[in-house]
Amino acid sequence: MPARNQKFINNELYHITLRRAGEGLLFQDIDDNYRGIFSIYEFNTLTPVTIKERRNARLRIKQEIKEGIRDPGLGIDTRDKLVEVLVFCLMPNHIHLLLKQLKEGGISKYINKMGAGYPTYFKKKYNIDRKGHFFQDRFNATHIKSDEQLITAFIYIHINPISLIEPGWKESGIKNSEKAVRFLEENYKWSSLWDYIGVRNFPSVTERKLFIDLMGSEQKCKELIKDWVRNKNPRPGSRKASRKA
Repeated sequence: MPARNQKFINNELYHITLRRAGEGLLFQDIDDNYRGIFSIYEFNTLTPVTIKERRNARLRIKQEIKEGIRDPGLGIDTRDKLVEVLVFCLMPNHIHLLLKQLKEGGISKYINKMGAGYPTYFKKKYNIDRKGHFFQDRFNATHIKSDEQLITAFIYIHINPISLIEPGWKESGIKNSEKAVRFLEENYKWSSLWDYIGVRNFPSVTERKLFIDLMGSEQKCKELIKDWVRNKNPRPGSRKASRKA
């Protein structure tokens, strides 16, 4: 699943969009969403993996910690990561990811694992026998080259779910900004936003230090999203920070 012959550079940041082919949904119920989150986390490893094996391994490690066999300071994350996942958002038929490549070819390997693993689960669950591409042949990838572009990507990914309550808002604007803010902050849990604004949700999935340092605090991250939704500002200002921190 190549990204239009794009060369990815270690320690650089990329906004990735992975979309299902055709008009079908990626996530049809809450279990699919949880599986999507689990896939984002578990396929981020250099070694071959199956979700079942990883789930069993995590249960064993937790039990070893409980029994005093394993030092709890070591944690349960044993992955040799391909990328850092900075931001994510699951939408009904596509996924947004903001990734930092850690290993040579890491982004392509990671997306290929996602592109093979999640469809296997989905097709088995919904008894889909037909062959052909589950995801679009090529995923979209935008190289993040400035802090302004980085903040814009952070906002854009996290506000995508507004389209679920206000279809067409990108063309005609947000009609009820307060409702949109409440939806993002209180109702839509299938993104990294809650963890950025101080609500524990899927904290182990993302690396958030870069954005917290850039914005100054979780509260500032919250204000950034809220201000953009209320003011419908397509070009938010930026503060200086190293993208390779």
